[in-house]
Amino acid sequence: MQTPSDIHHIKSISQLIRLLELPAPLHPLIALVDYGNVPMEIFPKGQKVSLDFYKISFKSTFKGQIKYGQGYYDFEEGGLAFLKPKQIVFSPEEIESYEGFALYFHPDFIRNYPLGKTINQYGFFSYDVSEALFLSAKEKEIVANLFATIANELSNNIDGFSQDVLVSQLELLLNYSNRFYNRQFITRKAINHDIITSLDKLLNKYFEEESSLKNGLPSVKYISTELKLSQRYLSDMLGSLTGLNTQQYIQNAIIEKAKEKLSTTNLSVSEIAYGLGFEHSQSFSKLFKAKTDVSPLEFRQSFN
Repeated sequence: MQTPSDIHHIKSISQLIRLLELPAPLHPLIALVDYGNVPMEIFPKGQKVSLDFYKISFKSTFKGQIKYGQGYYDFEEGGLAFLKPKQIVFSPEEIESYEGFALYFHPDFIRNYPLGKTINQYGFFSYDVSEALFLSAKEKEIVANLFATIANELSNNIDGFSQDVLVSQLELLLNYSNRFYNRQFITRKAINHDIITSLDKLLNKYFEEESSLKNGLPSVKYISTELKLSQRYLSDMLGSLTGLNTQQYIQNAIIEKAKEKLSTTNLSVSEIAYGLGFEHSQSFSKLFKAKTDVSPLEFRQSFN
């Protein structure tokens, strides 16, 4: 007997459709599911589930508060959530979470198309479910129409053009999602700037407490974990607002801290490098010059 602590691994879309007690899909590598037509409880509450294929969930409404970053956000228009293959998720605690539609497609479905090579550029497949895309009424209408178009194509008899048409519709859905996520980053500046403020405080604390002496340079994984955000979401959010990904943002913070020490202390370049978490002072000097166009010693001399 499987317990929620075990991972329920689903290898194929056909296997999933059987679990949902639905008719076999017309195409084995893509399926659109209306959760209004499936059993109320598919897995035990809290069950870990892993899929070998992509999933795009579209919910026409979200009830109550949705976790967003370190807080919660009230949004009633609905939204999209994305999962990539092998990503472990938990079955929802509330049955209402099953409301809406889900589009499933296997990597093999797009493998021989340009989308098969570019799909990793759609960073939202690496976001946490709590970082869903919340849609405005107009955006929801666009997405609903795209889902309806895909549903219509899937209901037709499969022919030599079906896959081409479906892949193009799928790519259009992903491109709209990119646009809507960019809008979300911009329109939620207050929330996102709070995250950036928390990031700045976290980095400052890291260096002030000399955590770098023990743990080395602050990593993207450490920062995103502390902020309770997925690595890709944090990087994309920073990119939208600052033009820098998380690694670049951390590097800039390191350089600013290095400038402070170079201009206000008598510590050697090696001592500063070690204090910031670098194993080798040469690596520090190389990064410093790449960011400032001068060496650490040249920067210090400019203050003398």
